[in-house]
Amino acid sequence: MLEIKNLTKTYKGGKTAVDDLSLRVRAGHNGAGKTTTIKAVVGIHDFDKGEIRVDGKDVRAQSLACKKAMAYIPDNPDIYEYLTGIQYLNFLADIYQVPGKEREERIRREAEDFGIYPVLGDLVSTYSHGMRQKLAITGALIHEPRLLVLDEPFVGLDPEASLLLKRKMHAFCEKGSAIFFSTHVLEVAEKLCNRIAVISGGKLIVE
Repeated sequence: MLEIKNLTKTYKGGKTAVDDLSLRVRAGHNGAGKTTTIKAVVGIHDFDKGEIRVDGKDVRAQSLACKKAMAYIPDNPDIYEYLTGIQYLNFLADIYQVPGKEREERIRREAEDFGIYPVLGDLVSTYSHGMRQKLAITGALIHEPRLLVLDEPFVGLDPEASLLLKRKMHAFCEKGSAIFFSTHVLEVAEKLCNRIAVISGGKLIVE
C-alpha cells in the first residue's frame, strides 16, 4: 500500500531530516515514522531523492490519484475556523466527491461515535483542541481512504476517544486498508502496530 525507497530530505542550512530511508507498509498492517517522512508521503514536503508510492502509484507523477487514496491527520490539525463543523465536513466530502447519501450516513456515523454530532452546527473557532482532533478524524474517514496517515493521532484526545480511535484503526486494517502513523509512546506502538520502524537522526535504526 505504501512504499518508500531511499527517501532523502534536506532543509535549507544543510540539515538532513530524512537520510536514505526505505520502508514498506502493506495493506492490513500499521507502521511508525517521523513527521518529515509523513509530510513527504502526503505531498506537503518535496524531497531531494528517492521514491514514494501509494497503492503502486508515484506520489510525484500521480499526486492527485495518491491523495484520493489516502487521508492525513496532522498532530495539530489546522481547520478553517470560520466554518461550522458540518460545513467543514461537507467541504471535504465535496473535494473527494462523496455522493450525498453516503456522505450523510458516514458523517452521522463517525460524528456520533466521537460525540461531536450535536455541535456540528457550531463554528470550529469554538471547538476545543480535542474536538478539532475528533472533527479532523471524522473528516479523514468520510471518503473511506485506502491509506490513513497519522502524526501523533492520540495527542489531545480524551481516554474514551483514544480507545475508540484504536478500535477504528483495527477495523480499518481488517477491511484491507493500511495505516502509517508516528508516535513517541512505545506502549501505543507495541499494542497497535504489526510492524514498527525506529528512526533516529533521519535514519532507519531498526524495523
